[in-house]
Amino acid sequence: MIRKLTLLALSFAALMTTTVVVAPPGAAARAETKLWVKAFTPDVPTTPTTPITISGTLTNRGTTPLQGTQIRLRTSNQRFTGRAELESYQSGQLVSRDVAWTAGSLTLSAPVEPGATVSWQTQITPAQLTLSQFGVYPLSVQAFDTWSGTEIDIWRSFLTYAPANAPKLPKTKLAFALPIIDEPHRSDKTTFTDDELRTSITDKGRLGRLLKLAQTAPKTATWFVEPGILDDVQSMAAAYTVLVKGSPQTKPGVPEATAWLNSLSAALTGVPVVAVPYSDPDLVALAHNGLDKQTAVAIETGAASAASLLKRSDISTAANWPAAGLLDADALDVLSIAKVDTVLLSPENLPASQQLLTTPDAASTLDTVGGVVTALVPDPVLSHTLEPDTAVAGSTLASRHRFIAETAIIASETPATAKSLVVAPTRRWDPNAAHVTALMKAASSLPWLAMTPLDSIEPARNSPARGPLTYTDANASAELGKAYLDQVKQVAQDAQLTAQVTTSLKFSGFETSILRLTSAGWRKRLRAAESARKTVAKGVSGKLDDVSVPSADRPRQLAGSNGWVPISVTNDTPNDIALKLVVTADKTDELTIGKYPDELNIGAGQSGTIQVPMEVKTAADTTVSVQLQTRDGLAYGPPNKLTIRTTGYTGIALVIVGAALAVMLAAVVMRVLRRRSQKRVEKAGRSREAERV
Repeated sequence: MIRKLTLLALSFAALMTTTVVVAPPGAAARAETKLWVKAFTPDVPTTPTTPITISGTLTNRGTTPLQGTQIRLRTSNQRFTGRAELESYQSGQLVSRDVAWTAGSLTLSAPVEPGATVSWQTQITPAQLTLSQFGVYPLSVQAFDTWSGTEIDIWRSFLTYAPANAPKLPKTKLAFALPIIDEPHRSDKTTFTDDELRTSITDKGRLGRLLKLAQTAPKTATWFVEPGILDDVQSMAAAYTVLVKGSPQTKPGVPEATAWLNSLSAALTGVPVVAVPYSDPDLVALAHNGLDKQTAVAIETGAASAASLLKRSDISTAANWPAAGLLDADALDVLSIAKVDTVLLSPENLPASQQLLTTPDAASTLDTVGGVVTALVPDPVLSHTLEPDTAVAGSTLASRHRFIAETAIIASETPATAKSLVVAPTRRWDPNAAHVTALMKAASSLPWLAMTPLDSIEPARNSPARGPLTYTDANASAELGKAYLDQVKQVAQDAQLTAQVTTSLKFSGFETSILRLTSAGWRKRLRAAESARKTVAKGVSGKLDDVSVPSADRPRQLAGSNGWVPISVTNDTPNDIALKLVVTADKTDELTIGKYPDELNIGAGQSGTIQVPMEVKTAADTTVSVQLQTRDGLAYGPPNKLTIRTTGYTGIALVIVGAALAVMLAAVVMRVLRRRSQKRVEKAGRSREAERV
């Protein structure tokens, strides 16, 4: 049952009503009652007579009726003097502001039954609150049990009053940095580690909410887009494979994937976009473990992927937003060498060098080996207002009014000098799109703010100094570990070999897979990271095996003690390759190898053969090592062992030839003797014939 009660006006006498200090509410009462403020308009009243309307509901979650309950509007005409007071008030530590005045009360005329919700609304003006100056004032709505004299729930917020006759303040430059960054969902090109993207890109999913926000956010907001996640979404458009408990399962393509990508591309048209390095690498861990060259590769790959997937050529890579907003000097140097000139860092990473009484500018500078880099530090309180606890009733409304109040006080801190501010949520946020859109819309209408793209925020001449970079042992312990990255390094080296033997020297097919293995998204998912690494390593090993010396287990025959042994190399890859073949004797006292041409150029799917001269010094089998190398002399896979077996044919052949010669010689002698004997017989015959005559 929902009933609506309205307080249309409050008398000045009601404003001055003296109140008693309420007793602390009982835990049971708070648990059984929920006060929800749903509307507070306008965000900023500008005239003494502007109606301020506040409305909401009261719900009885208990088992007994609520009786004698009042909705009290409480405020004060005493302005807050600093940002610290805002925090103290909203957290309930500045109780004196809660009991300063009761601006009016609305007593519910009937009990609120268990499970019932009552709507209420009240209205007031700045004049009735005796407000006359620009400033931020406390305002709370209290549910009060008149029977027990206790507060049973309270909602605290702020009333920012900006009369038209107030002194003009210099406009504070304000930039929003909004991330579309996610954890990796693939290991290699064809294998997904999970199937979470299927639901994430729907209207009710995280990426769906980010898309909705991109479609409604002001065009001045700067978006940090991680191209790896866009690549993952594109890969889901057709059938794909997901590892489920180690077993591959084929999933049908997701038509919504293409729609999501196209909608995001349209939403970001004409909007400042920065490409995050591909797959959001753990930059500090890479710098600490000898993989810093991967940073430049990730930046270059990210730029190309973002340009292709978002269908635009003006995407920047000059700014970087590292994991958790944390860098050390080594990682910053690596970024500067890669032409990054702006970094977005957390306040803990780049604190002010001295205690400040006012809010510092967002921008400062840092010296690096690559030159001066601009460091932007988001305001932590303003940034937190983008991520209210939606489980708390009225939190989104309170966060928007907290944002307005904070920026009003910031603008008032140094009324003669304009400042710059950056607002950024956590990098893997799940936004309430409606809340963030309303907050940014309110910000764009505030007379003391000037919305601007992130790249227009520059260090001011009088900006307080920051630094040096603070990177703690706890920060370091959160990085991807050395043992894991050493294994990734080996996979990367093996993958690079598959590119170095191609005639183009440019593409191995594993570039993005290696980058995914270095993602900061694996920091808290080490088991999944290791599984992904093994998948990629298996693929790299298989490609290395596509170039091989076949039949390594079959002995090679050498006719005699010396001769030529053909050694073939098979290229089962789709690329033309060029490599070297190095053959060495395992025992030089048993076999020596002569000179031979060691370079091979083999077409895709073909084989090449080199004739290697060898001389065997023993009748027993001996072995040689056959090592494939890149043209630069790097080993391509492990060496192959070949057995060389001599046939002994040369000695046998000499015996056979000698015997044959002996036989032939004997035959010749016998033939000569036979002819001589025949001639003697013939001569004797002729002599006897002559004697007869």
